[in-house]
Amino acid sequence: MPDQSGRTVVVTGANSGLGYEATRAFAERGAHVIMACRSLDRARTARDEIRAAVPGASLTVRELDLADLASIRSFAERVETEAAGIHGLCNNAGVMAVPRSETADGFETQFGVNHLGHVALTAGLLDALRRTPGETRVVTQSSGVHERGEIDFADLQGEAEYDKWAAYAQSKLANVLFAYELDRRLRAARASVTSVACHPGYAATNLQRRGPEREGSRLRLWLIRASNALFAQSPRRGALPLLYAATASDVDGGEYVGPGGFLNMRGAPETQDSSDRSYDRETARRLWTVSEDLTRVEFDLPEPS
Repeated sequence: MPDQSGRTVVVTGANSGLGYEATRAFAERGAHVIMACRSLDRARTARDEIRAAVPGASLTVRELDLADLASIRSFAERVETEAAGIHGLCNNAGVMAVPRSETADGFETQFGVNHLGHVALTAGLLDALRRTPGETRVVTQSSGVHERGEIDFADLQGEAEYDKWAAYAQSKLANVLFAYELDRRLRAARASVTSVACHPGYAATNLQRRGPEREGSRLRLWLIRASNALFAQSPRRGALPLLYAATASDVDGGEYVGPGGFLNMRGAPETQDSSDRSYDRETARRLWTVSEDLTRVEFDLPEPS
């Protein structure tokens, strides 16, 4: 990573897993990191751990619940007021394969948190990103599972039929579609902000445990722990694609970054191709419009030709 001194980065889900490791790496390279987390207690514990390991780490904890549009608006307004500039936004937080539930605004939780929450957050911080001198970036964390995803416009919220893995794959495909469409619109506006998508491969984090824990499945929890121990890379390695996407000089807007090793599940980060569906511009435009309507946000960006 190049030196990050003088730069301010927002990381969602910064208190654990990939977000924690990304926050620590940014701090090690001199960035000021705004830790956007649902639990202030866990965020403060993570902040103190990083400060103990990285003397002089510049960290600010702020509450952000991506399952609540009011919380997202409040966070964005506060950050815009407090921060002199924002050089990077890392849309990292998420939930995976959980039983069906709904956010505070009535969205299916995986689609609401993983996609719509980050859409609303990006809209709320976009003016600050555009005002900040130099190139700024929005990095949206997806997953290799997006390759199995389809955007079901007839049942986006899984009300008629719900499969937890299909819902997760849909939300992760939505992440990539959003990242690409955002970059196309930023280019059309001649903005100095670029948008990049990434995925971590297979990294051992708390994310895999949430679904089995909510279901009370001890067997699935044991299987996930065993699989993580045998096959997964560490969260620190899993954070590398996000860090590369956020800081590398050879990464361009509209690209997709992931680990280049075995089955793209581990290894050093590289630019890759995402699924064929993720390049469907008509689907991306439609998803953009639907997402603006659902979140009641509006991006001041022209539609690309």
